[in-house]
Amino acid sequence: MGTPRLDAQGIVLRPLELADADALFAAHSDAETHHFWSSPAHANIDETRAYIADTLALPGAHVWAITENGGEALGRIGLFTVREGVGEIGIIMRREATGRGLASKAVQLTEGYAFETLGLHRLAADIDPDNTSSISLFLRAGFQREGLLRGNWRTHLGIRDSVIMAKVRGA
Repeated sequence: MGTPRLDAQGIVLRPLELADADALFAAHSDAETHHFWSSPAHANIDETRAYIADTLALPGAHVWAITENGGEALGRIGLFTVREGVGEIGIIMRREATGRGLASKAVQLTEGYAFETLGLHRLAADIDPDNTSSISLFLRAGFQREGLLRGNWRTHLGIRDSVIMAKVRGA
């Protein structure tokens, strides 16, 4: 099943394309925005392009550009099936696009697609414990903090823990 366009008032999620690298380089090259990512900020647009290509090639991945009207990517959200019935969401926004409710709407649209269209029964997010903005985003979306995985990631920041947040269909 291909990645469909998802629409709600004030937001359009359209399938992510390699051409979005130019717009998303603004997020991936911003050291503060990219701070809690698994890798350091991208040094050039080729890194962003390669990251997008690798992400789009993941089996079972649904990845969208977050836009206001179907145009320029202000961020990206991905839904990755990690095993039967279980998905994981990852999101990044350009700094100038934060604070407008786009990330919240993107999570809601992705959740609806995951539960209603794909029939998943569980969605999770793996978040750095110091990433209070992402934790707050998922709490507002009704996700619950389920636990802490100690020493779960080796990143540019060193060995990092993970806060696991999840939402179960119908709960």
